[in-house]
Amino acid sequence: MREVEPLSRRFVIKRIKFINNSFYHIFNRGVDKRIIYGDNRDRLYFLYELNNLNTSRTAQNLKRKLERGSTSFKKEEYVEIVAFALMPNHYHIILKQIADKGISKYMHKLGTGYTMYFNKKNKRSGSLFEGRFKAKAIPNDEYLVHLSRYIHLNPVSLKNPDWKDKGINDKNKLKKYLEKYRWSSYYNYVKSGDTKGTDDIHTKYILEYFKNDKNKYEKFMLNYIKADKDKINDILLDERG
Repeated sequence: MREVEPLSRRFVIKRIKFINNSFYHIFNRGVDKRIIYGDNRDRLYFLYELNNLNTSRTAQNLKRKLERGSTSFKKEEYVEIVAFALMPNHYHIILKQIADKGISKYMHKLGTGYTMYFNKKNKRSGSLFEGRFKAKAIPNDEYLVHLSRYIHLNPVSLKNPDWKDKGINDKNKLKKYLEKYRWSSYYNYVKSGDTKGTDDIHTKYILEYFKNDKNKYEKFMLNYIKADKDKINDILLDERG
């Protein structure tokens, strides 16, 4: 993985310059920390958009190609989705930009599309998210790996809010809980075949750190201990931004 110059420790970066073939931690939450995923329908819609808005192709583009008799529909993606987790009032995503201004275009479509859906469903108006999405460049492979673990462990907060400070005690219980949690990419990293929600996850960048052994990644996840908090302090500070 190519190294990028570390940016500010603060998470709120108003106009970050996104570089092609570099990795970024993308985060946002509901305005006033409000719930942004009220039920499974909301989560499924967000995942649908996460997959299907990652393209410069529009419905009109495709219609014109069909009218011309074309059978080639290259997706022309903005980004590669590396990992994600949806929480009741926020989300985390790791993206690799692969097209010029890809992250900005993709996140604009994702945020606008989901807000329109949410507002229509709930008969409300106005902003849903706390301003523009937040982003931080991922400086190296080690940070990328520990960030992925933090993101995939984030849902544990719904059952055990103190996991970051106290570590994981019951590994078997944690394993079952994470595998059943449908709203993250964790399943893509530890299982083959059934992707439970989205199949457009590029696991290779993180799994190559574990020699493409999913069992090793799973052990890395489940072996989080209190001392590991030092490795994610940067991430926690950034979130408070």
